[in-house]
Amino acid sequence: MTAPEDRCRLVLIVPDIADPAEKRQVVADALRGGDVASVIVPQYGLDDATFQKHAELVVPVVQEAGAAALIAGDSRVAGRAKADGLHVTGTPEELAEAIDKHAPKLIVGGGRAADRHNALEVGEVRPDYIFFGKFDGDIKPEAHPKNLDLAEWWASMIEIPCIVMGGTDPASALAVAETGAEFVALRAAIFDEPASAARIVAEVNALLDEKAPRFGD
Repeated sequence: MTAPEDRCRLVLIVPDIADPAEKRQVVADALRGGDVASVIVPQYGLDDATFQKHAELVVPVVQEAGAAALIAGDSRVAGRAKADGLHVTGTPEELAEAIDKHAPKLIVGGGRAADRHNALEVGEVRPDYIFFGKFDGDIKPEAHPKNLDLAEWWASMIEIPCIVMGGTDPASALAVAETGAEFVALRAAIFDEPASAARIVAEVNALLDEKAPRFGD
């Protein structure tokens, strides 16, 4: 993650686009909109060789914009594409293994924390962050209430930062920020209208600047 602000920051989930050059352009356009802490690049069922081609195009664009590029998929792809981090979607054991192998050289975080018990199991392996929600969980305008509840509980008692999946409405970022979460992840809210992605990123940042609670208040 890039340097923390005093409020919740934006994380982008790269959409499933088959053409790697188009994917790169869509991400580059969005990043022109303003502050983004990190960009997560999911593998989306691509074979490793194809995913590596995608990652090698997207990662430099993310880094040039000052954000951290996180690969959600094969760890070898993360290394070859010179990404900043690895997002692990598997079990706490798999996350622990990735931390042992790749931290602190890479940022290593993840989740699959469906409830408080799961979340505490994830927390025990000391990832760089925990993720509440699923990349494709943005099926309603608002963030999933369960993830908001988990984030509020987590942020009130655990120091490990959390990323919470938002909804299809960009304004859902504010509800996430109000839980005390450090990061809000958006996918469809930003990328469903690629031509508007930069404007939407700018609007989300303006909303968070104006209304998000400040850490330490």
